[in-house]
Amino acid sequence: MGSSTADVIIIGGAVMGSSTACQLAQRPDFSGRIVVIEADPTYEICASARSAASIRQQYSSAINIEISLFGIDYLRNIGERLEVNGDKPVIDLHEGGYLFLATSETESILRENHALQDKLGADIAFLEKAALQAKFPWLNTEDLTAGCHGLSGEGWFDGYGLMQAFRRKARSLGVEYISARAETLKKNGSGWDVVLSNGDTLSAPIVVNTAGASGGAEICRQAGLDVPVHSRKRCVFTFDCKDTLPLFPLLIDPNGTYARPEGAGFICGLAPSDENDPDTDDFDVDYALFEEEIWPTLANRVPAFEAIRPGRAWAGHYDMNLFDHNAFVGAVPGIEGFYLALGFSGHGLQQSPAVGRGLSELIATGSYQTLDLSPLGIERYFSGTKLIERNVV
Repeated sequence: MGSSTADVIIIGGAVMGSSTACQLAQRPDFSGRIVVIEADPTYEICASARSAASIRQQYSSAINIEISLFGIDYLRNIGERLEVNGDKPVIDLHEGGYLFLATSETESILRENHALQDKLGADIAFLEKAALQAKFPWLNTEDLTAGCHGLSGEGWFDGYGLMQAFRRKARSLGVEYISARAETLKKNGSGWDVVLSNGDTLSAPIVVNTAGASGGAEICRQAGLDVPVHSRKRCVFTFDCKDTLPLFPLLIDPNGTYARPEGAGFICGLAPSDENDPDTDDFDVDYALFEEEIWPTLANRVPAFEAIRPGRAWAGHYDMNLFDHNAFVGAVPGIEGFYLALGFSGHGLQQSPAVGRGLSELIATGSYQTLDLSPLGIERYFSGTKLIERNVV
């Protein structure tokens, strides 16, 4: 057992922790020792590796739209931003767009959301029913009145590749990664002691909690903070379709079922109902969800999906913020030197470039410089003021 010191400890080394470490290490005004603690160096079960890995601007809250506008620019230029020794990472970004569909009951919400998206500069087309049918002839529009399609700036990418690109760049800049679990966190006066599963103790004035569903809430409790962040399972299913469906986007049915292309086939999913969504740490796939809810919805919405060939499926965990389904980001008032990037509720991959940038600015300068992330601060939880996001998928 040994002890050492750092300037910043980041607990959780997947995409959020690695983005924060990388962008802090890139700053010319910060030269301290950054240590990232990651319990699973294989990253086999982290959300970054098991996510559907997509990015969109079709949100109903300004901060989420602005975060994704920053994010898409970052992803488009990732080769230059995260190059290491001439090797430029590739994440296979495909800007196929999201397609949110609306019935007569939800069209007004879609219009209101689109107005905000358009005002902030997102490239989203509002399509009346006739235009929707003309653009996507394979779509059943019988019960629809409108849809919104991302013309650019929305799509999907290699989420695992993004995480590894951040990690590789961070390591090239001197960030140290320790393969261990952060077992206990406690105040040591002016800073923090982190006791690791290997018996070592690491101390620093600043700790950043990016542990996600795997222990993020427990780290908060040890720091003296209770947060409504829970580990919730999400399943992703693959299938093949014999018909060619041109310009297939990331389709969002009015009931929340989604599907998008993946290679020569498709992936799909749906958040289970609240009563069927307990806290869990298992990775068992809920095949009944596909058979009883997802496939019937997709077969109705896209008639060509009536005859499909199911493929493999997998499960992963989201750090769900049950307060308002938006992340807690930033410094925690009253707990000196303790920072959060937690509770992303499925939006972590796409928000990691902006959040990593924001935290790096906050740590180095004491304030946000590029994008004001204060709407995601935990102060809203303390005051009971929810950040309402209508487009939760």
